[in-house]
Amino acid sequence: MQTNDKLIKLLENDRFAAFVGIELVKVQPGYAVTKMDISEKHLNGVNIIQGGAIFTLADFAFAAASNACGQVTVGINASIAYFQASKGNILIAEAKEVATSQKISNYTVDVFNENKDHIAQLSITGYKKNEKI
Repeated sequence: MQTNDKLIKLLENDRFAAFVGIELVKVQPGYAVTKMDISEKHLNGVNIIQGGAIFTLADFAFAAASNACGQVTVGINASIAYFQASKGNILIAEAKEVATSQKISNYTVDVFNENKDHIAQLSITGYKKNEKI
């Protein structure tokens, strides 16, 4: 399945992802890569990247990968582990499908900086709605 125009429009319509500066790098069914250039707006009170910014980047990668399968999929459970504070200027999230069934999908999303330091990992479960993309 090739990435279709409806999927791209759906992803571009994610206003929060656009607001925080997330870029879709690659998408195919069950796999996606997203990227975010870090700026002052992504930092928390102790001057490290805010955990919510990292989560949003990973969640958007999941959304791209899971919805690229052609069925509207939404997250129903997520858990994130933060491994270290990033010292870089870019974060990259790579989403990979781990398992899938008719209604449920499971993904792992790894977040790295441009130096390949492993910053965080999101484990997320998606629910496939009865809607096609």
